[in-house]
Amino acid sequence: MQGPRVAIVGIWLESNRHAPIARHDDFKSYYCLEGTAILDAARAANPLIMGEAAAFVKTMDATGPWTPLPMLLAGCHPHGPVDGALMARFLETIRTGLAEAGALDAVYIANHGAMLATNDEDPDGSVIALVRELVGPDTRIVVTLDLHANISERMVSNCDLIVGYRTNPHVDMTERGEEAALALRLILAGRADPQSALIRMPITPAPIALLTADGPYGNLIDYGTRRRAELAGDILNVSIFGGFVFSDSSKNGIAIVVTARHDQAHARALAREIACRCWADRKRFVKTLTPLDRTVEMARTSNRRPMIVAECADNPGGGGTGRCTELLAALVKANARHVLYGSFFDPPLARQAHELGVGARFKAEFNRHRGLPCDLPFAADVEVVGLHHGTIVGRLGYAQGRTLVLGPSAALRIGGADGIVVVVISDRIQTADPMFFEMFDLDISMASTVVVKSRGHFRTGFLPWFPPEHVIEVDTEGLTSPALDRRQWRGLPRPVYPLDEHTSWSPPAW
Repeated sequence: MQGPRVAIVGIWLESNRHAPIARHDDFKSYYCLEGTAILDAARAANPLIMGEAAAFVKTMDATGPWTPLPMLLAGCHPHGPVDGALMARFLETIRTGLAEAGALDAVYIANHGAMLATNDEDPDGSVIALVRELVGPDTRIVVTLDLHANISERMVSNCDLIVGYRTNPHVDMTERGEEAALALRLILAGRADPQSALIRMPITPAPIALLTADGPYGNLIDYGTRRRAELAGDILNVSIFGGFVFSDSSKNGIAIVVTARHDQAHARALAREIACRCWADRKRFVKTLTPLDRTVEMARTSNRRPMIVAECADNPGGGGTGRCTELLAALVKANARHVLYGSFFDPPLARQAHELGVGARFKAEFNRHRGLPCDLPFAADVEVVGLHHGTIVGRLGYAQGRTLVLGPSAALRIGGADGIVVVVISDRIQTADPMFFEMFDLDISMASTVVVKSRGHFRTGFLPWFPPEHVIEVDTEGLTSPALDRRQWRGLPRPVYPLDEHTSWSPPAW
């Protein structure tokens, strides 16, 4: 095959410092691919891998000849820091692959950007720096990152272009993979010689303050997009990263990365402009939660509009265990009716339901097996009303068109025909798509209250039933609680807003 020789590597992990260490089995439960298996996964009709990586491959396929050299693509559900020994093996796989590949025109790196390792605060930077060391200064390096990436100077200085998501919930992964591929084609054709500028702000918002449909973050991204268009093609990319505060690292903070086609002065000027707007708007990045007792009282109330409750403190999509029972226990105690609750991560309980079969009644012991201190045991009499193997294709929003493997799953009803139906799954995934309920033929439109263990991605998946004014973000405890002042922080750059109200900032004196 002719055309540019492009290596493909990536380690996709969002690390919550307080979550369990991510080991090899955690990656294998999502994907850990080498060689041609990467291309097969990317070209599948319903890819299991992240959408930007699949879109990059498909766009390169569609825009001319190329020689892909796939080496490593590993992905893990949000977890804790990656085990240092495993990270070393991943880096060695990349090192070996690049050494054997010979001369390259480019490398595509598909990382998340908020990864920690047990022995490295910036493993994303380590990946990019290793690639640059091995391929030399002339080979182009293009990187795609999640909107919640934590950006280090090393990440920016060792690549030619970083392309970050622009939407939260993340529904533009395909577009960003396409953008990275098309930009690489331009660069290789000599149409651009990218020059980047980074400004990292002393602002670390909770993830619920980083939605992009409205609010300060959405306004900032919209402004960057508009200014890029107004600068008549001089700017190749504007990526504004909200960061992932639960990584608790020195590279945390809203980061503005602007890449000019040729002149770094232009990138710096626009980055300063955006950063100043961000700082002026910082107070809007603080949000309040609905107290638990108020949420439960609303769930008990009849003659009200349906609502969806985000249990954002126990969001598996941010490293949460998916096993917190505080809200579920309160709803059961209050005798809440017409509730769909999803999804509780408890493989032993799902297995027990499958063994007993549909129609069986038993006392379900949630968290029978020991977990973290926030994973309190809870027991209730249940009826098995649905069973499923758990392999589904997302229908709406964040997961649309992607294959999701939830493992053996069950729907358990508490409290009679109009009670609470709890979806139990065997892989720790946030409930961001209606298929989590619809795989059991549960009718979302008939529920008075829907509870999801998710921070924000549910908003697009459940939008047909619940517009923003029907969303409740409940205040409970968990590894992803947006109440940042309740946590002990050890790695954040201090002072930082909003934890330190009197934080100051001045634009860089470039």
